[in-house]
Amino acid sequence: MPSARTARLLVPSVPALWTLTLGLWGLSRQDSVWRDEAATWQVARRSTAEITDLLGNVDVVHGLYYLLMHGLFELFGPGTTVLRLPSVVAMAVAASCVAALGHRLAGPWAGLGGGLALGLLPAVQFYLQEGRPYALVAAAAGISTLLLVTLVEGRGRAVHWVAYGGTVAVSGLLNWLSLLILPAHLAILLRCRAGRGTGGRWTAAAVAAVVCVLPLILFSRSQSAQVSWIPPLTWHMLIGPAVLLAVGGAGALLERPRPRPGRLSAAAVGLPLLAVPQLGLVGLSLVQPLFLDRYVLFSLLGLALLIGVAIGAAVRAVARRRPRAAPWVLPVVVAVAAVALLPQSLAKRSPSSRVDDVLAAAGDVRRMKRPGDAVLFIPAARRDTWLVSPDAFAGLRDIALARGPEESGTLKGTEARPERIRAAMLARRRILLVTDAPGVARPPATERERAKASVLRTHFRPVADEQARGRRVTVYERRVRAR
Repeated sequence: MPSARTARLLVPSVPALWTLTLGLWGLSRQDSVWRDEAATWQVARRSTAEITDLLGNVDVVHGLYYLLMHGLFELFGPGTTVLRLPSVVAMAVAASCVAALGHRLAGPWAGLGGGLALGLLPAVQFYLQEGRPYALVAAAAGISTLLLVTLVEGRGRAVHWVAYGGTVAVSGLLNWLSLLILPAHLAILLRCRAGRGTGGRWTAAAVAAVVCVLPLILFSRSQSAQVSWIPPLTWHMLIGPAVLLAVGGAGALLERPRPRPGRLSAAAVGLPLLAVPQLGLVGLSLVQPLFLDRYVLFSLLGLALLIGVAIGAAVRAVARRRPRAAPWVLPVVVAVAAVALLPQSLAKRSPSSRVDDVLAAAGDVRRMKRPGDAVLFIPAARRDTWLVSPDAFAGLRDIALARGPEESGTLKGTEARPERIRAAMLARRRILLVTDAPGVARPPATERERAKASVLRTHFRPVADEQARGRRVTVYERRVRAR
């Protein structure tokens, strides 16, 4: 390893560049955007006043993120790069934090190994290129944990406590379930037997952060119907967390010297950071189904740190027998892991890695439409195709729409009553239907959707049909009545 000063610069920088490279690789996913990212895209294009109006009705939990993306879209224009680059940069910051923590607590090889491992984790590779806030939350978790370790070591000042509380608050405003990092940090403090003064200052910073996020938590409860689709917790859903905890636990056992109570170590930081958010989300899901891995994506920073510990142990073991071979342990491990995970890495950078592709459907509409055609969406949420690519729908009339999304302060607009939709459909000769492909489609769930499907089935016939990447565009023409 180079000198201590050079190592302090290289250890955080190399994983950041590595993760940045992984994020930029295939960033556009073949020019595809799926439904969750489409929500970010269409909201970010609204004015600040329209976004504020929307948050009063839906998606208040993502309000800060939408405002951030609105600013970026205003500066650089909408596009897949602008949509996803904040997540790439954020995860690079998270990798740098893991590397810095590993270096400080377990040595430079552990730091490098942990930072490089984070970018290779399959879940991280998925959200690394996602136009949603979860990578930003991971970056905030890494920064806050690094600040906490600095403060516990006695190297921080009052400004570091302010920065710690502010970072946790920002993370909570991006996703309030990220406040599960606070019990993880409390476990770290208890494990290392932090002094009463440190504990008191941490409590003040944590309470201040929670107070900042509390209005969001309380208001978001009125929008809890948005997560009603999440299934109840089942035993098979616990397999993933159990595997993660087993891998992390194995890494912790390899730390040398073995961590002792009262000593700050990589295991004393990594295990709580991994386990507490996972177990906390399980506990919350017993009250209300909320178990989605993305909500605790930040806990994987703990897993990466513990993997780094295992890599550091391997380097030390090789160094005792073959000192000249020791520097090659990390490159070999990373290369083998990268090759082994290459199929998953490629899959996560393909459009098929997501449920659907909004832009593919918009391209089909552009090719299949004719002047004077009408358009329908089943379900109404598939209107995101139009909202993301309005140019593709130029000349088409949305005959079910009563009030647009911006006007109604919603994501998908409000539609007319079923009888009005029926009358509007019967007045048309050709209708384009944008819906889900059969593999992901669900039966019509509302009276409006059933009315649309019934009129199309009874009075129209399909004359053209295109299915691509989870979306379907069908052209219907009015049946000719027999004389």
